Amino acid sequence: KPFLVSSRAKDSVKHFHVKRQCGKYSFGFNEFPSLQDFMSHFANQPLLGSETGNLIVLRFPYPRQVEEPSIYESVCVHTAMQTGRHEGDLIASAPSLGTKEGYLVKQGAIIKNWKQRWFTLNRNELKYFKDKMFADPIRTLDLTACSAVQFDYSQHRVNCFCLVFPERTFYLCAKSGAEADEWIKILRWKL
Repeated sequence: KPFLVSSRAKDSVKHFHVKRQCGKYSFGFNEFPSLQDFMSHFANQPLLGSETGNLIVLRFPYPRQVEEPSIYESVCVHTAMQTGRHEGDLIASAPSLGTKEGYLVKQGAIIKNWKQRWFTLNRNELKYFKDKMFADPIRTLDLTACSAVQFDYSQHRVNCFCLVFPERTFYLCAKSGAEADEWIKILRWKL
């Protein structure tokens, strides 16, 4: 019989498969020697990230009587977070923790024109490239210096948000409101 971790976020329920091999349990980047160790892990309120990019912190036990959806998602991100959820609590061996990438339209620093750039988010680094095919980034932003991420309406553009740094505020636009919201959520979680 397969094992699953089920989680609920707002009105949707997600099911994540757990691999069981030679008495050990594998889940995301972590391996647990016993079922008891696996269950104890959830007392630390671990973080899950699904294929849709939504981040979920597991806070409360899942009720047994609940309507089951037909769609199953797989784990893309999983890491342990201690209850305090400080930056140092993240497991260093999870290479894909909270990663995201995609095209955003960015406002230039001096000439205020808008250009499409390929963005990648990994750990506390937000890099942007001329295009997806380019290996070297135009710039790497250190998110530990960022003080705020929020929707922005000052530029008279839709789906726009900004990142506030001491030396400059970066204005970025996504293709949709949902995509902008996803970027804001994951960037705020990093902060």
